[in-house]
Amino acid sequence: MSKKRLQGAVVSDKMQKTVVVKVERIKIHPKYKKRFKVHKKYKAHDEKGEYHMGDKVVIEESRPISKDKRWRVIKKV
Repeated sequence: MSKKRLQGAVVSDKMQKTVVVKVERIKIHPKYKKRFKVHKKYKAHDEKGEYHMGDKVVIEESRPISKDKRWRVIKKV
């Protein structure tokens, strides 16, 4: 089974070895069929501290690294 991959922007890099990535999705309202954006923030593991605010990155699902971290940064887009 392949791991989920999401693409988003880094909104915080203040923690050590962790970045917060905001992922936006477009959903369609079931009744009115209007498109709207929804977003969610994920904490992702960044071992070397090479990603900073504003970077577009790809994150991948991984084993639990800490209480909140279950994602790992793969690459910069």
